[in-house]
Amino acid sequence: MVAKLQDEERAGLLAAHPDWRHEPVRDAIVRECIFADFSAAFAFMTRVAMLAEVQDHHPEWSNVYNRVTILLTTHDADGLSARDAKMAAAIDALLRG
Repeated sequence: MVAKLQDEERAGLLAAHPDWRHEPVRDAIVRECIFADFSAAFAFMTRVAMLAEVQDHHPEWSNVYNRVTILLTTHDADGLSARDAKMAAAIDALLRG
């Protein structure tokens, strides 16, 4: 089983990734990304999907035209884990280009 983040670890994750917000009901983090158009949003999702496969940690997400909403949580931990922190960092790096 994967270890769930402790309160200070969760606070550190949110401080390191200010574009993500905590979703306390699910103990998850959520980020909304807006792109120029659908093609750019879908291309981003493809890049994240490839990262997710390598990390074996898959986001919950939705896409409406140019908007992608990503939710990260670890089902095995019943909340946030180091796996979510690693995925958030990778996603943020993709968005920085």
